[in-house]
Amino acid sequence: MHDTRRSGATTQGSHPFALAYNPALDGLRGVAILLVILSHAHAPLFDGAFYGVDLFFVLSGFLITTLLLQELQRDGRLDYWRFYRRRLWRLMPALALLLLAYCVFAPMLWPDLTDVYSDALVSLLYLADYGIAFFDSPGTLLHMWSLSVEEHFYLVWPPLLAVLARTAPRGGLWRRIAGLLLLAWAWRVLWVVQGQQFYEIFFRFDTRATGLLAGSLLAALVLEQPAWFEALRRRLVHFMWAVLAVPLLMAQAWDDMNAMVWGMTVVECAAAFVLLAILQRRGAVYEMLSAPVLTMLGRLSYGIYLWHYPVVRYLRADLPWPAVVLLGLAISAALAALSYYTIERWALRRRDARPASRAARPRPAGVEGMQRPLSQ
Repeated sequence: MHDTRRSGATTQGSHPFALAYNPALDGLRGVAILLVILSHAHAPLFDGAFYGVDLFFVLSGFLITTLLLQELQRDGRLDYWRFYRRRLWRLMPALALLLLAYCVFAPMLWPDLTDVYSDALVSLLYLADYGIAFFDSPGTLLHMWSLSVEEHFYLVWPPLLAVLARTAPRGGLWRRIAGLLLLAWAWRVLWVVQGQQFYEIFFRFDTRATGLLAGSLLAALVLEQPAWFEALRRRLVHFMWAVLAVPLLMAQAWDDMNAMVWGMTVVECAAAFVLLAILQRRGAVYEMLSAPVLTMLGRLSYGIYLWHYPVVRYLRADLPWPAVVLLGLAISAALAALSYYTIERWALRRRDARPASRAARPRPAGVEGMQRPLSQ
C-alpha cells in the first residue's frame, strides 16, 4: 500500500517493533474483569467500578494498534482479510455458544422475558451499543455493548490507521492519533453539554472511542519514541501517583456526568501509565500484575466477560453482594474455561491455520502472546 519508511510507521532505532508475551498484561485484564463483576454485583463502594471496561478499552487499543503497526512496518501494507478473519475466528465461536445457551436457558430462568431472541440477534450482530442507548435492547445481555464498541473499532480502525500512517510525516503518526483522541473527547462532552441522558452517551461507540484511541496513541508513541515521551518514561515513577486517583473514582455513581467529562480521561491516563510500567517488565506494578491468580483470570477474561452478566443478574436477585461476587466469578470462570478448552481452542486452530503461500512469511516475535484484547 505504501512505503512505511516515508510514513513514520517505523522505529527510529534498529530494533523491530515487537513485544514478547507479558504476563502482567493478562494480570491487568484480571483486574479489569474483577472491577466489572463488582460493578454488576452492585457491591457497595464500587459504584464506579464500571471503569473496568475503560481499562479493557485502553489495553485493546494498544495491542490491536501495535499488531497493525508491526504489520505495516514489516510488509508496508495491511492484510485486511487476514485481520478480520482472525477477529471472526477468535470472537464469534465463544459468543455464539453463549447466545445459544442464553436462548435455551433464559426462558426457564426468566419466564417473563419476551425479548430473548431479539436480544440474542442484536448481540450477535454487534449492535448492542446503539441498541441499548436508544432502544433499551438487549436488556439481560446488557454487557454486550462493550463488545459492540470494540467490534466497531476493529471495523474502522485498520483502514483509518493505514491512511494516517501513509499521510503522516516521519515520526508524526502519534500527533494524528492524539488529534483524533481530542476530537473524540470533545464529541462526548458535546453531548453532555447538550443534555443527552447518561445512558445514551455511555454505551455508544462514537462516544466511548477515547479509551481505544488512548491505547492506540500509546502504541504509536512506543513506536516513534519522541523525545518528550522518552523523558516521561525515564520519570515514570513520578507519574504513577495518577493511578491512585482511580480508587477515588469508585465513588462516582451511575448518572454522574463527571465520569463522561473527566472521569474516563483520568482512568485512561492511569491505564496508559500502568501499561508503560508493565512494558518495562520490572518493578512493583509488573510484579503485582504478574500474580498467577490475576494472569489466570486475564487469560479467561473474554469468556468470563461473556458469561458473567446473566449469571450475576440471576444471582443478585436473591443473594447478598459478597455471595454474588464469589459465586458469579466462580461460575463464570468455570463456564469460560469450558468454552475455552472446547470450542475456542478448535476455533483458534482454524484462526492460526495459514495458506501455504503465506506459511513462509516472517512474523514478528511475540505477536501471538500479545494478541488478547478485551475480547480475547
